[in-house]
Formats: sequence, C-alpha cells, structure tokens
Amino acid sequence: MKVLASQILAELPQTQCTRCGYPDCAAYAKAVADGAAGINQCPPGGAQGIARLAAITGQAVCELNPQNGLEAPRTLAVIDENWCIGCTLCIKACPTDAIMGSNKLMHTVIEAYCTGCELCVPVCPVDCIALENVSGSATGWAAWSPSQAELARNRYEFNSYRRNQDVRESQKRLEEIARTKLADLAHHSQHTDPAVLDKKRQVIEAALARSRAARAADPKRH
Repeated sequence: MKVLASQILAELPQTQCTRCGYPDCAAYAKAVADGAAGINQCPPGGAQGIARLAAITGQAVCELNPQNGLEAPRTLAVIDENWCIGCTLCIKACPTDAIMGSNKLMHTVIEAYCTGCELCVPVCPVDCIALENVSGSATGWAAWSPSQAELARNRYEFNSYRRNQDVRESQKRLEEIARTKLADLAHHSQHTDPAVLDKKRQVIEAALARSRAARAADPKRH
C-alpha cells in the first residue's frame, strides 16, 4: 500500500462498515489516495474524521456526504437469544469475528470486538439483532478511541486472512477432486457416450486451467 493510502487508513475508525461505498477501510483509503473518492464518505469518522483526512491530503474540509449516511453515536449489535435460530449468517457477515455461535445454536456478540458496522442486521432472517447506543451523545472520533480502531483493524485483517485461507483450502480440495475425476472420467461418470465424456473432459480441463491461471496471478494462493 502506498504511503498516502497508509496514512489515510490509519486515520479511519476501522469499522469496516462499507458505508463509504467500498468493501473495507483499506479500499476506501486507497480510493481517496488515488483521487477516486472524497474525504467525506466515512460516517463513523464524522466531521473530525473529515478534518483528519483533509490535513493529510491537503483538501478543504467539507460536510459529510449524506449519501453515505449520517454521523451518529457508536452502536453495539445485540442478539435476542430467544429468537435466534442459529443460522450463522450474522457470523459470516461480521468483519471482525465479533459473533460467537455454531449452526443451530444461539449466537452472542462479543462487545469488545463489535464495531457497530451494522452488517449483521440485514442478513438476519428473523430480525433478532438490534443496535444499541453505547457512546451516548458522542459521535465520530469522540465515540471511537485509537485503541478500539487498532483492535478492529487487527481483527479484520486476521478475519480476511482466515477467510482467504479457507477459500484456498477449498479450491485445493476441488482441484484434487477434479484431477481425480479427470484421471478416470469413465469410472466417475454415468455417461458412456465418448462424445459426452470428451465434452466433460474439456470442461474439467478448462476449469483446472482457470484455477492454475488464478494461482499464477496471485502468489498468495499457492
């Protein structure tokens, strides 16, 4: 990451809420550094956050863009365990692994890790997640400490690493299955028509080629 983008990222509250219009705080920081996004698209950072970015970028201080949301108190997600059905959708949506639980078992939020991103709310099929004000009248950086931002950033980075690892492991397993099937296609197929088998072989070989190309383009996937 370029120096300017790193500086901008360090001044964001790390809620990873996507309200800025980007998938995470790092992507927004890069967009601001590249001139593709304004410094006024982070509601959690609020007016003080805009002032911080203005000082770094040399841009003029401006009002928060209302299309990205409003500056408001920091919130905490709270799960009504009497209604929770254990679907795990909120766990998958949480960017900082702040929700504990297993499939078909009630979930609970770890308060210290919740950034109030609100991403768990729309995915809940039974509307059992509420947002509680935990900063009173304080908003923006007045409601968010540097240590909380650092913790959120570290947990998000670990969350991203873990999920990427899971994707890589899943991809490896799928490739192994595909190679095994390709080695003896007739045995692994209910079809006996040579033309059908040849078409299936081409499909599998193409999929494996795409997977190899993806690994070559991204060294982290090796």
